[in-house]
Amino acid sequence: METTGLDIKSLPDGVSLKVRVQPRASRNMIAGLFGDCLKIHLSTPPVDGAANQACIEFIAAVFDVPRSRVTISSGHKNRIKNIKIMGIDKASLIDKLETL
Repeated sequence: METTGLDIKSLPDGVSLKVRVQPRASRNMIAGLFGDCLKIHLSTPPVDGAANQACIEFIAAVFDVPRSRVTISSGHKNRIKNIKIMGIDKASLIDKLETL
């Protein structure tokens, strides 16, 4: 997958990136880019934070990090969210995305 234009910020303990979540999709998947965001389809509906939890679990599985290292920094009630992934650097994140 092409990662040019994706807004990834390096942090002292990991990385931060913007994602756009599409709830109620047929399956969980990375659907490409949406502007400077990573577009993610989730099968979970956005009810009682279920989609946020599913987003955290999906991101953790894709980047092979524990769920406890993935947090939503902002956008809890929006489709566009800021995700922080601890324990991974920018180069590793880009490498993983390019192999998808």
